[in-house]
Amino acid sequence: MVDKQQVRADIREFLTTRRARITPEQAGLRVYGGSRRVAGLRREEVATLAGISAEYYTRLKRGNVSGASESVLDGIAHALQLTRR
Repeated sequence: MVDKQQVRADIREFLTTRRARITPEQAGLRVYGGSRRVAGLRREEVATLAGISAEYYTRLKRGNVSGASESVLDGIAHALQLTRR
């Protein structure tokens, strides 16, 4: 049986590490100001690129992916520059 807390932790870690790998410049975003608290994309930037709200992305990041449509998942995959293998 799959531990739901572990699945949620895995989703959170996956999304966090993937967005840390992409700079705003690589995603085609303008950078305002000098310093950023995160090395990669902010949650809000991923959400914008994926075409969803920041609140919805945050819910997904917490592992609440039940009911997420294929188009939402495709949008996130595109925003994080993921490729199929």
